[in-house]
Amino acid sequence: MGQNLSSAVMQQRSEPHSSLDDFPTPPWATRALWQFLVSQGFTAGGVAREPAANRGHMVRVLAEIFDRVEAADVHDYGAGFPVRDYLWGDDPEAVDWTFSNPPFKLAEQFIERALRTSREGCAFLVRSAFLEGQRRYEDLFSKRPPAFVLQFAERVVMHKGRLAPKGSTATAYCWVVFLADHCSGVTELHWVPPCRAQLERDGDYPDGGLGFAGLNRGVLINV
Repeated sequence: MGQNLSSAVMQQRSEPHSSLDDFPTPPWATRALWQFLVSQGFTAGGVAREPAANRGHMVRVLAEIFDRVEAADVHDYGAGFPVRDYLWGDDPEAVDWTFSNPPFKLAEQFIERALRTSREGCAFLVRSAFLEGQRRYEDLFSKRPPAFVLQFAERVVMHKGRLAPKGSTATAYCWVVFLADHCSGVTELHWVPPCRAQLERDGDYPDGGLGFAGLNRGVLINV
């Protein structure tokens, strides 16, 4: 019997190695992460970094939470962020938190750099398939296991090149959260319950999803 290629079975987000992997993050997915972190005792304030800022939709949510947000991207999407390759050169100065939806094929490298440069922790939105793989287990998870894996029960819909309020996806996503003081070696699995309806806000999808996030640049450090 041949492989079932139905979109209901196959995860559809697949990009060439050279691709920018341009899939903007719906703001509600970032709010769901912060809602969980608050339940674990973390508080707002301090400095956060988003090294794959894209059009600014995740940055906008982080700016609601943190005093300052450092934002940049390897590509100029027109949102006004500095163009910078997060993986090139020396480690940047440490911040309190790092958050990102990195290119899937580079996610492990993003995590490794963030672990060295985040005082409290870092969190990455990845395909749930990122948890699989012998090499990734040996190189990353067995050495620095995340404190939490937050699996979305509700699908996080991401479209290539735009942030759209409607659509469907066969791809499952989760947050992997690493804490600087996590020493137990145990990873807790938590479900993110259906929460999109409660966490979406007016203005989350400017111009029907084709526009840029409305950023309050007074709270951002774009360096």
